[in-house]
Amino acid sequence: MNKFVFRNPTKLIFGKDQLQRLPKELAGYGKKVLLVYGGGSIKRNGLYDSLIKLLNENDFEVVEMGGVEPNPRLSTAKRGADLCKQHDVDVILAAGGGSVIDCTKLIASAAKYDGDPWDLVTGKARPKEALPFGTILTLTATSSEMNAGSVITNEETQEKYGWGGPFNYPKFSILDPTYTLTVPMDQTVNGIVDTMSHIFEQYFHVTDNTPFQDEMCEAALRSVMDIGGRLVEDPNNLELRESMMLAGVWGLNGFLSMGTRGDWGTHDIEHAVSAVYDIPHAGGLAILFPHWMKQTFPRNPKRYVRLATNVFGVDPTDKSDEEIAMEGIDRLSAFWKQIGAPVSLADYEIDDSKLELIAQKAAVKGPLGGYAKLSEDEVLTLLKASL
Repeated sequence: MNKFVFRNPTKLIFGKDQLQRLPKELAGYGKKVLLVYGGGSIKRNGLYDSLIKLLNENDFEVVEMGGVEPNPRLSTAKRGADLCKQHDVDVILAAGGGSVIDCTKLIASAAKYDGDPWDLVTGKARPKEALPFGTILTLTATSSEMNAGSVITNEETQEKYGWGGPFNYPKFSILDPTYTLTVPMDQTVNGIVDTMSHIFEQYFHVTDNTPFQDEMCEAALRSVMDIGGRLVEDPNNLELRESMMLAGVWGLNGFLSMGTRGDWGTHDIEHAVSAVYDIPHAGGLAILFPHWMKQTFPRNPKRYVRLATNVFGVDPTDKSDEEIAMEGIDRLSAFWKQIGAPVSLADYEIDDSKLELIAQKAAVKGPLGGYAKLSEDEVLTLLKASL
């Protein structure tokens, strides 16, 4: 395996009724708080009222910023950074899902940066400091609550990029599965797909001598499919919500990929799709990933045979490697379809009119992916297959 140094400084506070710990966690960072949230779900599920009550009772001064989009926009992050500067905010609190947390990560760095925040996303500039921030998770999906990643859309240029750095780790994250009970079914399904997709991206690597990492990924995938399949049938089951919430954290907090470097090409392609069409990220992944797998199978057939047999339970008897692999991929597609995920770009009314533009945006920095590098033409082929 590769040499590595691992550090994840986020304090994870997990379980029912852990919100009561919030004042103590915030106290060391100051009294003026920017509360960041999305479209209002935290007001419908009661979290907003509980937060405001706790903060007021403990003499915190609250500045609010709602309206973070499902694909968080650069303009929204700029608005948040301006609020931090105008009100001398000490600490930021993100209450919501991965999009709210991703946006908060850019707000935190942009609040300490005098230039265009897009510079931080593109790597033109690197943050030298950031405001501290904590999170309260309400949607299982991205593991942004325990990693340094963030994805931001520049709506003016129709660009969407992932970025990260040491200042992007939350100081703490409070995860109470109770607040996920009111998540709509489509977002619950998206969380299952997103978690699995993150694991796939780490599983597909070219590093030697990784038996522990590979088996951890395989076990995680089997578990998420079991939990997720039962959850869509019983969405009010708190124990299933709790298990899915922890799976989402482990899906991308760095533990599964120690000593390896995954692919991430499918994510880059989806970012280009949703930059142009603003579709749900996980919905795009559900459409693209099976086609990516079929297209990249020849690069390493044995990897796909292992996935098919160890995760999807394909019987390899009297079958070629290709037959085993394709049956595994078909079982993945069938599972995602069964739980309600989209199966084609047409499900989002996407036709072939902008596929070349999407392929160009996806491959703007050259071939993409660490496991199977795809050229712009190969990306276009994949997109056409996904229609």
